[in-house]
Amino acid sequence: MKAKEVLRRYADGERNFRGVNLRGCSFKDKDLSGADFSEADIRRANFTNAKLRGTNFSGAKAGLQRRWVIALMIVAWLMAIISELFYTISLAGLLYVLSEDAELNSSGKIINILVLSVIHLIFFYFTIRRGLVAGISSFAVAGAIAVSGAITIAGAFAGAGAFAVAITVAVAGSIAVAGAVAVTVALAFAIAVAATVTGVFAVTVAAALAFAVTIARVFAVAVTVAVTVAIAFVLLSAYVSWRALKGDERDAWIRSFAIAFAAIGGTSFRGADLTDTNFTGAKLKSTDLRDAILICTRWRDVKKLDCVRPGNSYLNNQQVQQLVITRNGQNQDFSQLINLRGINLAGANLIDANFQGSDLSQANLQQANLTDANLMGANLNFVNLQNANLSRAKLVQTQLSASDLKSATLTGACIEDWGISNSTKLEKINCDYIFLKLPTEHDRDPQRRPSDSKRNFQPGEFIKLTQKIANTVDLIFNDGIDWQVFIETFQGLRVESKTGELPVVQTIENKGDGAFVIRVKVPEDVDEGKYERKFWQQYQPLLQAKDEQIALLSKQTESYHKQIEHIRQENTKLLEIIGTMVEKETSKVNMTFNGPVQTTTGNVEGNQDID
Repeated sequence: MKAKEVLRRYADGERNFRGVNLRGCSFKDKDLSGADFSEADIRRANFTNAKLRGTNFSGAKAGLQRRWVIALMIVAWLMAIISELFYTISLAGLLYVLSEDAELNSSGKIINILVLSVIHLIFFYFTIRRGLVAGISSFAVAGAIAVSGAITIAGAFAGAGAFAVAITVAVAGSIAVAGAVAVTVALAFAIAVAATVTGVFAVTVAAALAFAVTIARVFAVAVTVAVTVAIAFVLLSAYVSWRALKGDERDAWIRSFAIAFAAIGGTSFRGADLTDTNFTGAKLKSTDLRDAILICTRWRDVKKLDCVRPGNSYLNNQQVQQLVITRNGQNQDFSQLINLRGINLAGANLIDANFQGSDLSQANLQQANLTDANLMGANLNFVNLQNANLSRAKLVQTQLSASDLKSATLTGACIEDWGISNSTKLEKINCDYIFLKLPTEHDRDPQRRPSDSKRNFQPGEFIKLTQKIANTVDLIFNDGIDWQVFIETFQGLRVESKTGELPVVQTIENKGDGAFVIRVKVPEDVDEGKYERKFWQQYQPLLQAKDEQIALLSKQTESYHKQIEHIRQENTKLLEIIGTMVEKETSKVNMTFNGPVQTTTGNVEGNQDID
């Protein structure tokens, strides 16, 4: 179907595009919420900034059109061929100079070639073990050391000819490695576009051999060696490219470049709202999903999800990609993947999975099996957990405000300091018993409810227990409490409620290491989240102002003490000066009275009494 016809149908209110050929059509900034694109061909279609809430793309085929695939493959092949020829020419020329230079004896030539070989081996070793960047770095360091040594030796023994050879080794060697890097990236492009490297191997190696045959008469030995090394570089480049595209972190940057290159001209969902959109079974290779809203988007059995441009979403991690495709996260560790906001894991098997500290807000875990899962400190606000199996799950400090746990199973779960609110839906919960503290090796059943280990909850008892907790706010102080500021904030915070009730402190719990948890009972018609936000909005500025005041007083006191010390020191100096002056004056007086005194009646010796 032509693009004009498609847009005309859209303008007429048509929302059923099931199985329609939409290649190259633009729906940029359009509102297609609830439309049906199942089984449609949307290759190179543009959905940039479109509103696609609840849209069905199940079984759709996205990505590149065939002519774009061919064009990108040709570009990738040309890059690989040119890079490889560039490398071969540079290496052959370098070897020819080293072997034919008249000013070098045979020993010097052999040493130079051996040094060049060692540098290349170092590059190969570090590239394979630690990645291409490490290989380049090692080559640069080894090359710099070798050239420095060559220049020193050249200046001392061999003259200007050997110095020129040393410079040639440096320049040509750098060009050669630059060519090898270009080959690696170009091959990664080709693999990302065509998912095969056979053609690139054939064309690249054939080009190198053809070049060798053409100029073999000029310097046959150098060309033969260069072509052999060039083929080795092609194989190394192909291996590194394949490894990078498989998700190896050592060369993740190559994968990012290759996928970005392969997505040129592909289907674009950039900036689109894909909330509740269904991509089940779709093929999404070479698709741009940057800046898209991916809340509760369904990815089950999607093909080539690892070849999309995911931006900064949860799809940026290959482990998470496999999780949303297969819905199987049993025994896996997702604790370091903080950003899982909006992920759709409805019906997933998450037994013994670890989501500690992860942000799962606005996610969908409906009917998921979370038996023994570790959700400690996770953010599960606004999460759909209907019918989820949370048996023995660790819900310590897990935030569940406005989450839906209808018909969920919580038997054996630990709910220590979990964050639920009036908006948390806990209807029809399946729960035989619960733990209010995290089990330890020494205490397997800490604060079990019901306390009698032989008794389980009767219908409605769990709801009554949680309702007592639901109308509370846990204020967590990790670095101690300033009680004066706390009282001032608590008394100054007035909450308007229809019942006229005021917040009441229920418990104060010392967690050790300066950490405290204060549980505040609030009226039923008060939103716990708003109360907590208001508390911290008042507590933190007051605490900061007090700290600043104390710091100011401390500075003033310190300044006062410095002034006192300065005055004391000045007084000490003044007293010393006065003492010195007194000593001098006393000395003069003594000298006056100890000398002879001339009188009119004659000489009178000193030390006489004077009336």
